[in-house]
Amino acid sequence: MNKNAVMTGLLLAVISPIANAGFFGHIAEHAAGYAAGAIVAHEGEKAIDGYQRQHEQNQSIGQGGGANAGGIQADGRYAAVSPESQAMPNPKLTPGAINSAVTQQNLDETICRRGGYTKSIRPEEAYTEKLKRAQIREYGYSDTRLYDYEEDHLISLELGGSPDSPQNLWPEPHHVMGGWGSYAKDKLENKLHALVCHGERPLAQAQHEIATDWISSYKVHIGAVPNDERSHH
Repeated sequence: MNKNAVMTGLLLAVISPIANAGFFGHIAEHAAGYAAGAIVAHEGEKAIDGYQRQHEQNQSIGQGGGANAGGIQADGRYAAVSPESQAMPNPKLTPGAINSAVTQQNLDETICRRGGYTKSIRPEEAYTEKLKRAQIREYGYSDTRLYDYEEDHLISLELGGSPDSPQNLWPEPHHVMGGWGSYAKDKLENKLHALVCHGERPLAQAQHEIATDWISSYKVHIGAVPNDERSHH
């Protein structure tokens, strides 16, 4: 037997058990095998623990396997970039809802008070994660991995949005084509909050802007090009 034949045999002996163990399926899932249109970016919101991450990659919330394709790695995990049509929620499913306890007259005691307000009313993660799972199905997203989304308040808590109404919560993609993902919307929320608390924007107007077309509001108050970098506090 010549040298080339021996080397070929050894190579096949090494590769075969790895392939049988799902090595190539793993590479396809994590390097180039997620559904078309996906690009890799960093994670958002809280990380799901190791078991959940593996479970969701394999089970994809009952739909079997990874649903995204292609991209590069960042922050040690893969995240899809959604089409721009998913930058804003379906108004029939998530029209927005306000917190009746917050009014123009009591801003200093609620959303504008020193020391913060939103932590006192923010819903439990167990509630929002369960809702996120249900709404990902309801919205019909092809990418069903939880960590690609933030269960976001359409009208943010710092603008007097309802903390727990399903009409004010939706699975907002972290990364959207053009940069109009959750991290850009976070910056608009902060800007509108500052305007409201400084008396430069009525509360109801700020709520209306972010509920109906937050991208247009961003362009007015911040700029035409979104900053979709994740903010670290």
